[in-house]
Amino acid sequence: MTRLPANLSTIESIDKHHESQQEPPRPHLGASVLGHECSRYLWLHFRWAAIEQFEGRTLRLFRRGSAEESTIVDDLRAIGVDIRATGDQQAKVDFGSHIGGSLDGIIESGLPESPRKRHIAEFKTHSKKSFDDLEKHGVHKSKPMHWAQMQLYMHGTGIDRAVYIAVCKDDDRLWVERVRLDKKAAEALLERGKRIATADRMPEPISTDPSWYKCKWCPAHDLCHGSKLTKQVNCRTCVHSTARSDGKWQCERWEDVIPLEAQRTGCDSHVLHPDLVPWPIANQSSGWEGSYLIDGKPVRNGEPDAFTFSSHEIIANPMACANPDEHIDIMRADFGARIEG
Repeated sequence: MTRLPANLSTIESIDKHHESQQEPPRPHLGASVLGHECSRYLWLHFRWAAIEQFEGRTLRLFRRGSAEESTIVDDLRAIGVDIRATGDQQAKVDFGSHIGGSLDGIIESGLPESPRKRHIAEFKTHSKKSFDDLEKHGVHKSKPMHWAQMQLYMHGTGIDRAVYIAVCKDDDRLWVERVRLDKKAAEALLERGKRIATADRMPEPISTDPSWYKCKWCPAHDLCHGSKLTKQVNCRTCVHSTARSDGKWQCERWEDVIPLEAQRTGCDSHVLHPDLVPWPIANQSSGWEGSYLIDGKPVRNGEPDAFTFSSHEIIANPMACANPDEHIDIMRADFGARIEG
């Protein structure tokens, strides 16, 4: 019997559908990422300067992980565990200063290992290799970011125990591990997060070696080690914006708080943050404009006109902005044309 080839068009269509449904970056710096060891990555992540776009297959894996949560909750309730604040009713923790997160659940009682104790619950799915490492080393050593996430949730809720429940996607093995609150570790994580979120300047990276494996696979690799140029134009990549300690964003240009949806698109007065470009500052800025020395020439950055280039234009083709020909000048000045590539 002749085997029919896989219908790639169906697979590709499914994956493209998921890719079109990518969620926008979170407004806060989440407890789920605060255990990341690179402060620069966290700053870039929070500033929406390096936004990771996931492939369809990866997004389907995320969906599978989320779907597993309800299965775990059903199993826990089936054995008499009183678990609440799950699914759409998740409890949220707001630490202020842009730090927050959502719990997978809160166990009030009934966990067999400690029936009377309250626990925050954290659920994760793992590949076989990852699960085997978890079994061998435990969550603190094997998954330090997950451990840090639980520490923050315990600290934020006042519950001093957590239970980590993991599922192996290959063979459905389960791992259940109770974790104690480490108050000093939680406080240090929280202080670090607030410091990074409200920092005006980009922190140092964990490594300056672009070939190091932890840097090589980082979504901010190009911005940190390659082009050193953000591809994102939004309020958080703009030099005029400030992350305030009260959890709001302030625009110095318009002297006002920036609503969340406005943060995502920015405005025509956007000026690229100096830590998000590879060029030195030129001393020719004017008013609310900036100026960068590109190809040895000062290029004005701000609300576009005949002599000033928008951030979109500079990102699209910095050399054309530094060396515009006569036709480009005429099209920009007389017809409002803009450089796109």
